[in-house]
Amino acid sequence: MAVIKASSSDIDVLARLMRAEAEGEGEQGMLMAGNVMVNRARVSCSDFGNVNTIPQVAFQSPGGFEAVQKGYFYQRARERDKRLARRLINGERFYPADNALWFFKPAGDCPATWYGQVNSGRYKSHCFYIPTQAECAEVFSTF
Repeated sequence: MAVIKASSSDIDVLARLMRAEAEGEGEQGMLMAGNVMVNRARVSCSDFGNVNTIPQVAFQSPGGFEAVQKGYFYQRARERDKRLARRLINGERFYPADNALWFFKPAGDCPATWYGQVNSGRYKSHCFYIPTQAECAEVFSTF
């Protein structure tokens, strides 16, 4: 069962965004980056109150994803990447990104906090950050 509404065009955008942001980290890394993207579309807290579709998540400004400014994002979505995107749309979540709303790739270690958000863990070169329960309880809910 889908956790957010997504057309085939939305799945293409999610697949392309996941690849552009995290392809170097393999399928698992792409799934974790995708968790953040889907989480942003399904919550209405923090910076994401008016962001509830995958295209809105991808192109949010400020606060969207840097990859949409690069040509690699605009290449055609691959079947493998669309399959991964569908898994996320259908509710799969992967720790440490399962409840994350942010991630970034630092030059060194993951800071314990980033813009006031708590580090939930690292996968390869990306650090993932979660809001507090008080700030965004809905991201912690199950589907």
